[in-house]
Amino acid sequence: MMDVIVIGAGVTGCAIARELSRRERSILVLERGLDVCEGTSKANSGIVHAGHDAKPGTMKARMNIEGSRMMEALSRELDFPYRRNTSLVIGFNEEDRHTLEELKAQGEVNGVEGLAVISGEEARAKEPKLSAGVTCALFCPTGGIVDPFLLTVAFAENAAVNGAEFRFGTEVTKISGKEGAFTVETADGTAFQAKRIVNAAGVYADVFHNMVSAQHIHITARKGEYLLMDKKTKGFVNATIFQCPTKMGKGVLVTPTCHGNLLIGPTSVDIEDKEGVNTTAEGLADVVEKAGLSAEDLPTRQVITSFAGLRAHEDGGDFIVAEAADCPGFFDAAGIESPGLTSAPAIAKYMAELITEKDKAPEKTGFKAERKGIPCMAEATPEERKALVAENPLYANVICRCELVTEGEIVDAINRPVGATTLDGVKRRVRAGMGRCQAGFCTPKQMDILARETGRDLQDIVKSGSGSQLLDGGKFESTH
Repeated sequence: MMDVIVIGAGVTGCAIARELSRRERSILVLERGLDVCEGTSKANSGIVHAGHDAKPGTMKARMNIEGSRMMEALSRELDFPYRRNTSLVIGFNEEDRHTLEELKAQGEVNGVEGLAVISGEEARAKEPKLSAGVTCALFCPTGGIVDPFLLTVAFAENAAVNGAEFRFGTEVTKISGKEGAFTVETADGTAFQAKRIVNAAGVYADVFHNMVSAQHIHITARKGEYLLMDKKTKGFVNATIFQCPTKMGKGVLVTPTCHGNLLIGPTSVDIEDKEGVNTTAEGLADVVEKAGLSAEDLPTRQVITSFAGLRAHEDGGDFIVAEAADCPGFFDAAGIESPGLTSAPAIAKYMAELITEKDKAPEKTGFKAERKGIPCMAEATPEERKALVAENPLYANVICRCELVTEGEIVDAINRPVGATTLDGVKRRVRAGMGRCQAGFCTPKQMDILARETGRDLQDIVKSGSGSQLLDGGKFESTH
């Protein structure tokens, strides 16, 4: 019998697991994917939102502001990339200026600091690539960017170090029982018992909530398509550029990433399929057209990949972070769409407080709050590189040339707590395969390392999940 089972190992579930591990509890995280960050969290903008967009008084507004304020200190404590790059919400006419003034007032009510509506000329002085049609902008000095993968991995690793158990490839199919005696059944026939459940299942959170509660909720999968450009585009913009928001979201943005790429997107289309993460020619064309309204001369010839993700939009339009009214012991973190990434640390803290009110678990005297990330040879100084190679010669063997990722980094990614077991898991931790060739050259060597370090056959190495094997019965001659 576990004290708490968390369903879902996205950024919200992993953050909650970490916060829960501050106290003396047994914690089990169940995830149907083979790694953390396999659902909504794997495909988002990586934006730390300032907090002007959420309606005052909502859970979104509260969690956004609190999460944004927590992010910088967390980035030092858990060692993940974060940068306060500021943001601009741009307008093209007087109607947009009125909207920006309303956003400014709304943000100030929420507690956002330093907001200012500026002219188009002032905006272009900050970002010279802005379109000539921009007449006004809302300047947000507290806006930021973060690596969404390493944020999630950092939460998971730290939770695991502090006693949380993670089970991957474990799809939950049924939840029954009541507080103190929940049973969670899975697709492979295994069942787990827990005193309390945390539902952090992204677009499937409504499915699990409705298994135990008569007060049903409904989540729509809202698809967003993106284009990512090569690091040659570094410096095209420095701030995150938004357009005036609509009822479907914050619109198509133009933003740098923490690693020097340029990202544009997303679209916003409600779909029935909770697995519908395919990109479309129409969607990507829409991204290019709308992003082109924000910035002149978009370097679209530098696109290296496209992808799509799903946001979990609940019909009520707000985050649901609460104990189910008619099912004590069942806690929802549902409808966590944008600004969910920003809000994750605050949601986790709030959820842990709700559960502590119930179980009165004592504080863990040996809680380890800090986590050190994997050394990055691409960003290391010559002296740091020399020291790393002296300590571990595998750091001298470059596997991914585009991103300068070494064998030492890949081995570290595999053997850490909640380590990578898939090619995508390695990619998200150390960026092997994220560069210009998109793993065209380094995949065989990565597979060889994964097989060696995990003790599996090469034919069992997958990209991301069941059915994504790269080899199928044929003989594989390793080049490594």
